[in-house]
Formats: sequence, C-alpha cells, structure tokens
Amino acid sequence: MEKFPLSKQIAYATGMVGWSVMINLIGVMLVYFYLPPEGKGLNMLISQATILGVFNLMAIITASGRLIDAFYDPFIGRRSDMTHSKRGRRMPYLLYSIIPSAVFCVLVFFPPQQTATHSNALWLIVMLSLFFVATTTYIIPYNALLPELAATNEEKIRLSSFQQVGFVGGIVISSFTNNIADVFQSQTNITTRAVAVEYSVIILAIIGGILMAVPVLFINEKKYCRAQPSSTPLKQALRQSLTNKNFIYFLVANLSYFMALNLITNGLLYDVTVLAGMKEAWGAKFISFMVVLSLFFYPVVNIMAKRTGEKKLMIVSFFILAFSFVGIASLGRLPIEPKTQLFILLAIAAFPAAALGILPNAILANIAAKDLEQTGDSKEGTYFAVNYFAAKLGQTFGIALFAMLTIYGKDQGHDLGLRLSGICGCVLCLLAGWTFRGFKETK
Repeated sequence: MEKFPLSKQIAYATGMVGWSVMINLIGVMLVYFYLPPEGKGLNMLISQATILGVFNLMAIITASGRLIDAFYDPFIGRRSDMTHSKRGRRMPYLLYSIIPSAVFCVLVFFPPQQTATHSNALWLIVMLSLFFVATTTYIIPYNALLPELAATNEEKIRLSSFQQVGFVGGIVISSFTNNIADVFQSQTNITTRAVAVEYSVIILAIIGGILMAVPVLFINEKKYCRAQPSSTPLKQALRQSLTNKNFIYFLVANLSYFMALNLITNGLLYDVTVLAGMKEAWGAKFISFMVVLSLFFYPVVNIMAKRTGEKKLMIVSFFILAFSFVGIASLGRLPIEPKTQLFILLAIAAFPAAALGILPNAILANIAAKDLEQTGDSKEGTYFAVNYFAAKLGQTFGIALFAMLTIYGKDQGHDLGLRLSGICGCVLCLLAGWTFRGFKETK
C-alpha cells in the first residue's frame, strides 16, 4: 500500500469542508430561521406552544428528525465495512450521497407557508430526516477512511488535523449566510429577508456539494487502503463495539460535548443580536476570529499530544471550554463592552476548539485499530457510525435544549433563556471532562 501523500490529505480534508458547510447551515440557521427574535425581518414559522410546559414544537421536531438515525447509522457503517466494489468500500457511498445532501439541505429552508402552521412542522420533520440520511451516507464512510489511510498514531493525528481545518472552514463559510443575504437585499430587488436567506442557502449548499465531490474525484481508495471487507454480522459487530469500555467513555464524553457545542452554535446569532445588541453580520466575524485563532493552536495540539498524551489534553480542553460558556450568561451585564467580552470568550475557547476538533477522530481511529488487532475483523465503519450517532444525538439534544430554553426568553429585555444556555453548556462540558477521566489511554 502506498503512503498517503500531502496532496491527497488536502483532497480528503476538502470533503469535510463540504459536509461541514451543510451541517453547520442547519446548526447555525435552523432555529434562528424558524424561531427568529423580534425585529429581524423574519416571520415565526413554528409555533412556540409547549407540551407539559417544557417541550416546545421545535425541540420535538429536531428530535423526531433523528429517530431514523438510530437504525440507519449502524446500518450504513456496517454496509460500508462489508462492501465489495471496484472503487473501494467507502467511495461509492460518498459519490451517491452528494446531490441528495445538497438538495435536502436547501429544502429545509423552504417551508410551504410563511406563517406558523402545522404544515411547516410536518415539512421540517420530513426534510430534516431526509437530509440526515443523505449526509450520514457520506459522513460515516468518509470518517471510516481515516484509520485506513493513516497507519501510525502520528499520521492519524496529522490527518485528523487536516480534517478539523476542513470542518472549521465549513463553519466559517456557513456563518456568512446572513452576510450573503445582506448582499442580495442591497444589490437586487429582493426585499423579503426570508427569501434572501433562502438564496444564500442555495449558494452555500452548491458550494458544499462541489467540495464533497473532491475526495471522490481525486483519491483512489484501492491504492491507499489495504483493509478487507468484513463478514461479521451487524448485530455481532455492534455488540463487540458497545462492550468496549474505552469506547463507551469516549461516546459519553463526545455526546455531552456536542450538546454543549450546539447550544453555542444555535445561540450565537441570538447572543450577538439580543445580548450584545449588534447586527447579524457580526456573527460571521466572531466565528472567523475564533477559527483563525484556533488554527495557530493546531501545531501546539500536535506537539502536546505527543508529550502528554491525548487524554490529558482532552480533559483540560473540556474544562477550559466550560469556563468560556459561563461568560455567555453575563454577556452585556458586566462593566465591559459586549463586543470586547465576546472576543475574549472566543479567544479563551480557541485552544479547546482546536484540541477537541483534532483529537477525537484520532482517538477513535486508534480504538478501531486496536479492535482490528485484537479480533482480526475490520469494523472502522461500525465504530465511526456509532460515534456519529452519539454525536448527532448530542447535536439534536443541544438544538432541542436551546429551543426549549427560548421559552424562557429570546428577545431583548426578555433573555433569560439565552443566558441559561451558557450555564447549561458549562455543565455539559464539565460532565464531558469528568467522564473522560475513565478513558484508558494506550501508550
């Protein structure tokens, strides 16, 4: 098997930019588009009525959109493990999922009505479910390639670093949705904010789809991967992975982290516009600032991981991130300009963002490699599928929790829900760090 060259590593990471654009379009814009704060030119598209006084409709919709993943994630992971194809085990899945991912990403933001109706709720459930199925078909086989393309732990961390550069690149691109909408409104005859946002989503989804195609076009899986298709049945493969204690500690910590991450992702535009009293366009500037700053920490993370190990670095990162979340609760209430406070909080979050972006995939690749060494069975797709399902549960619970917190205030002068999201994020990061203490690192 040939060594995976730098040019191919960049091509591999480009695919992550693509699906990150789409995933983060949903993460950044979904709640803001359907449950906007007052005075932003957007209509309320989903009712804020609650069930049992806690669960609002948006929380139920986002959770419903993930139910199919409970069955589909491990299915597609195991199918890719067992696939025989001239193009390899993973590439066929990447190829055929690109167009559906882009199409359903766009349709999520094209509800049938521009008022809060039940038809909008039903539309969102169906479109989100189809979008998640399409992107899952790409993401799980894509991530399962990592341990097959990178032989040593150092190579895994390096390739995971390229992946994370791609992921944060997607975050930055998706964060410009409102900026692109501003351009449409200022340079065209479009006056309706919702239509301008929808045109922005179309452009970004097309960009995402093109970038997702790069690994398929430029990487020959057969040339760089030696793994053989597995014959172990799905049920047995799942049982083996879910009895791996190290994997369980990793899963629980990852789920908690993604809940916290999606609280801040979904709340960012609210924090900027409601708590800080700034324009939407500042959201992209803040995200770009944190991403650029975190890039400077990537070499530091690689060096520290070699010296201290991944476990200590992960735990410290969870605790630092927990501290930064606390600042959201006090945004606009301290004797400091809100804009300055946001820059400080994001600067604090830059290092853990780098570490928690790079290390998890490298750690999971090592878990899968260790399992292969012990059992002789290749289950990379299964491990990445179960982990991705846990991450998506975290994302879903994070979106649902944020949507529920908006019941307690999401507008200027009535913002308790937004401040509570910072406290919840802090608690979740502390839980992730505490849980990961049980992980046993392999030297």
